[in-house]
Amino acid sequence: MTQRIINFLCVSVSLWFILKDMNPEEFDGTVDKDAIMRALNMINDPDLGRSIVELGFIKNLRACGGNVAFDIELTTPACPVKDQMHEQAIDLVKQIEGVQNVAVNMTSRTRQIIDIRGGIPGVKNTIAVAAGKGGVGKSTTAVNLALALADSGAKVGLLDADIHGPSIPIMLGIADGEMPDGEEEDGVQKIYPLDRFGIKLMSVGFLTDRDSPIIWRGPMVGKMLTTFLQSVVWGDLDYLIIDLPPGTGDVQLTLIQTAPLSGAVIVTTPEAVAGEDVIRAGKMFDKIGQTLNISVPILGVVENMSWFESPDGERHYIFG
Repeated sequence: MTQRIINFLCVSVSLWFILKDMNPEEFDGTVDKDAIMRALNMINDPDLGRSIVELGFIKNLRACGGNVAFDIELTTPACPVKDQMHEQAIDLVKQIEGVQNVAVNMTSRTRQIIDIRGGIPGVKNTIAVAAGKGGVGKSTTAVNLALALADSGAKVGLLDADIHGPSIPIMLGIADGEMPDGEEEDGVQKIYPLDRFGIKLMSVGFLTDRDSPIIWRGPMVGKMLTTFLQSVVWGDLDYLIIDLPPGTGDVQLTLIQTAPLSGAVIVTTPEAVAGEDVIRAGKMFDKIGQTLNISVPILGVVENMSWFESPDGERHYIFG
């Protein structure tokens, strides 16, 4: 055992002296750079749900005489799977033809804002419509917001991600059983949203019968939202409105991690209970944003059902 440790230290020291004077991204041709990136692409960040290559975590990749070295730059030094990533990276790269030794330096960058989320192709602005509790008219507000933007001449998409009650297809007159088209192109699944009133629509309600409940665990919910964001062919949009389920949970977390939000609109009603929930919803965006070093601005709060107006024009504040 002692001899194995000595041998390991000797190899590590030799590798360091070979690579320390090389410039970042320097290769001498003994190892295929693309093969290294393909191998590392198999490692996923469990929190962000994407590969460390796609997230841009691989830095200072270089190789010389069969010796490979690179940095894995994480978003936090407290990553719980840092050691696992380190071992996995070494094991995968060592399997590549021509590789003799691998040195991986685990680093982090927390002081600068790092946008780890990929944009949605063709979408200029992504707006989340959220609520701290159900029954406040959140989906209705999302539909009206999308229609108003489309009426103003903007190109608009509407994503119904409310797994607890995907009601937007009903609001827009989608027949039960009507489904978006899909195809596989070069091994990649593509989904084409429906078009209603000039709005491109995709809904979780298209995945089940209208009267069937959606009973999914958190990872399945996150995968669903990621698929809708990355596999749906939205085309060129000025705005993508996303109707979130009420509360604070997996869908909200996945959305903020996956898509760069332009902002969020929070819907509430005058009741005291709803008021407390809207504060929690606002703090959710702020807290997750701080964790990921990103900003999710609250664009506004919509107080729905503020009053009832009788035929004589008088307003009655019966809801609180």
